[in-house]
Amino acid sequence: MSLDEGSPTQEKRSSNRSATPPPPPPPPPLDSSNSAVIVAERRGAADAEERPSRRRGSWARRTYDSPTFQVFLVALVCFLTPGLYNALSGIGGGGQVDNSISEKASIALYSTFATVSFFAGSIHNKLGTRLTLWLGSLGYALYAASFLSYNLNGNSGFVVAAGAILGVCASLLWCSQGAIMMTYPTEQEKGRMIALFWAVFNLGAVIGSAIELVLARDNRANTVSNGTYAAFLVLMFLGSCVTWLLKKPADVVRSDGSRVVVPAQASWKHEIRGLFLILRTDYWILLLFPMLWASNFFYTWQFNAFNGVLFTLRTRALNSMLYWLAQMFGAFGLGLILDSKRFTRRTRAWMGWALCFVLVWAVWAGSYVKQRAYTRESVAEGGAYVRVDYTQSSAYAPLCILYIFSGVVDAVWQCLVYYLLGAVSNDLGKLAALAGFYKALQSAGAATAFGIDVAHRPYMTLLASTWALCVAGLLFAAPVIQLRITDRTVEEQGVLVVVPVPADVDADGAESATTATEEKVVLGLSPPRPVL
Repeated sequence: MSLDEGSPTQEKRSSNRSATPPPPPPPPPLDSSNSAVIVAERRGAADAEERPSRRRGSWARRTYDSPTFQVFLVALVCFLTPGLYNALSGIGGGGQVDNSISEKASIALYSTFATVSFFAGSIHNKLGTRLTLWLGSLGYALYAASFLSYNLNGNSGFVVAAGAILGVCASLLWCSQGAIMMTYPTEQEKGRMIALFWAVFNLGAVIGSAIELVLARDNRANTVSNGTYAAFLVLMFLGSCVTWLLKKPADVVRSDGSRVVVPAQASWKHEIRGLFLILRTDYWILLLFPMLWASNFFYTWQFNAFNGVLFTLRTRALNSMLYWLAQMFGAFGLGLILDSKRFTRRTRAWMGWALCFVLVWAVWAGSYVKQRAYTRESVAEGGAYVRVDYTQSSAYAPLCILYIFSGVVDAVWQCLVYYLLGAVSNDLGKLAALAGFYKALQSAGAATAFGIDVAHRPYMTLLASTWALCVAGLLFAAPVIQLRITDRTVEEQGVLVVVPVPADVDADGAESATTATEEKVVLGLSPPRPVL
């Protein structure tokens, strides 16, 4: 039987069709010039990852686009810039007899380094990774030029000013470096990528120290020659040029086919707010601050109170080369532990922590034994103390071994910090901010240590404060490993995204929306991820 127009069944179907709501209109295109930050709905980490891309092109193209090669390029930049700077610093006093000028420059350097690093993540997110890295690399050649100038005309003001400028540049370089190294690899490859970077980076200090050793081989003086500074200046400038070989982050293809997610552009106001939002929402990061503070604090005692005062120039150059060479092996060994497939990520982090804890106690206990044998006054220049040369094997060998293991501790410490920060997030913007926090606190600690040395406090005071700070940093980091590190990074539990704001919303209305957003995120589940 056919159904006519007036049948109840037909009327019911018509009613159901009319009750169906129309589909929602598509969202308007993103306009970063008229936008505010609002909270997106919570979603799992799997939803936040991009769909894997097919890896096309030649083998050379795939290799060039890979995180491994990109991290290698960043390591090459650092090989030629901060790596050579470390070689210069590692011999104590920047290669000068009077290390007071170098220490004043170092205080200026680390003061500006600490200040700018706190905001370096925001600068990175606005300028982009490659430009930020290039700008950051330029200060190292200027710093080498200032020491060459000091040798020629004694202009100490230029050295201090160059140190302050280098602090600004270094904050940008290390922020970009940290973001690349922690973001580009997959979670299963982060330990190896950190080890790769640290090995290549420290190779710069090894080669730089070898250059110093060759040039100072027949030199019984305690100052670095003009030729050494000139060679460093040229090499550092070449390092700046390497930055333009880097790919854009969005073009990097990981080993699993996924791509790096580039953070959305936001205003400076939202970038700065995002920094504080990270600390409010991911408060476990605060427990890592003592470890970050200590990460360069120990350099002052190692470089100036040990290597800088106990040995001849050529022996200091040899010690510096062995110190940075030991870092390469230390980083490689820790990388194998941190990426081992036999254990969970938390267990691997605990293994790295335990190794670092044992090395800290062993090295600083040995340093304490040696420190008891001399004081600042007993080894002062012009006094009765005779500096140790590597030809004096019986006196030199135990001190050399102690210094080598000091380099191992440094590598294990720095790589462990990067691994813990990298386990917190996979987001480029957030990791850039965390790298900035790391370098800000690291530089503040280094400036404090240099200040203690410039004030001519006893070497034993400097050693004791360094030892205590290292132990405290590891103890404060322990809860982060136990309670924050998981086998897979889950961070999209309260995601901030940039969406358009209607043109008729005034500034006060936008401000109210932003404030409400921040409060909503803070009350949400931890750990949320602000897009910086």
